[in-house]
Amino acid sequence: MSKEIQPKHPETAEKGVKSKGANIALWVLAIAFLSVAAVGNAYFASHFTFVVRVLLLVVLLVGAVVFAAFTNQGQKAITFIKESRHELRKIVWPTRQESTQTTLIVGAVCVVVALALWGIDSIIVSVVTFLTNLRF
Repeated sequence: MSKEIQPKHPETAEKGVKSKGANIALWVLAIAFLSVAAVGNAYFASHFTFVVRVLLLVVLLVGAVVFAAFTNQGQKAITFIKESRHELRKIVWPTRQESTQTTLIVGAVCVVVALALWGIDSIIVSVVTFLTNLRF
């Protein structure tokens, strides 16, 4: 008789996952902050100085980002960014000498291919000119 109660949706059992209502409420607040920032900036353009409006915009935009970060999608985005930074630390970046050598090789190959294409184009132009100048 001692059964654990299993949630209907296993993905909602994860730590930190918000209900659909809470998620929607957070998105509504984030969109409201963005709307107030946009409309308020246009409406109060003549009432406040530029510096005050910029500061208020920054505060409202930060508030919108904070509310969006607490949503389920925001939590996934933050997790993705953290994992990406962790993976970036694993990369072995080339040295200055390796970068210089690779750049020079790419430049040389580009010059060789450009000369080859120029030569082929010159031959084709010569053949077409010869054929079009023939009079029968």
